[in-house]
Amino acid sequence: MKYKQIKTKKIYEEIADALVESIRTGELLPGEKLDSVQALSESFQVSRSAVREALSALKAIGLIEMKQGEGTYVKQFDPNQFTFCLSPVFLMKQNNVAQLLEVRSIIETGAVKKAALLRTDDDLHQLRDALEQMKLAEVHKEIGEEADLMFHLALAKASKNDLLKALMNQVSTLLAETMRETRKVVLFSQKASILQLYKEHEQIYQAVIAKQPEEAERAMITHLEHVERLLSDVLQKPVGQSDTQ
Repeated sequence: MKYKQIKTKKIYEEIADALVESIRTGELLPGEKLDSVQALSESFQVSRSAVREALSALKAIGLIEMKQGEGTYVKQFDPNQFTFCLSPVFLMKQNNVAQLLEVRSIIETGAVKKAALLRTDDDLHQLRDALEQMKLAEVHKEIGEEADLMFHLALAKASKNDLLKALMNQVSTLLAETMRETRKVVLFSQKASILQLYKEHEQIYQAVIAKQPEEAERAMITHLEHVERLLSDVLQKPVGQSDTQ
């Protein structure tokens, strides 16, 4: 029997894990300034680019902040307050993917209603930009997934709830990563699917523009049910079968 080669963690992930542990244990305290990128690279004996990637990841989840011209600081954080952490290993089974989609539905239906009530002109601009990128996916399929993620994260941002935004970021990023690793980019592999997905996002966008939270929620439910059906089809597809068959 042949086994797949085990992939080790990327260097930046190991650096990020080490820094998170230092924050969790109190070795690094809120407000404390981190060493420079150069100093960290020497301490960890890694490249500066790996350190920068690790810091960007920690900034994205709100553990650190970068002040222009001053340096990088640990943000106030209660380790017992937010411990939600998932890995792609969690999504090995179809049932687990279904659970993730359910969580996403719960988060996004609430987020889109809030977004429809609280969105700003800047939020609408970001949503429109994502839609325009999504339209290009018919020709450049590789940008479809990224544009889709941009759209949903912009909705979460428009809800004006930072924790909801963080949850949506993690759930969507995890789903996108799993889609890439298991060939589920099929969502953007067929012209009919691309057009339908674009129309669904356009309907959500129009409801948000009109400040109609109930209509926005209905449009989101329709979209997520469609995504779930497509994803379910791919999960049941035999390994090695072409996405275009």
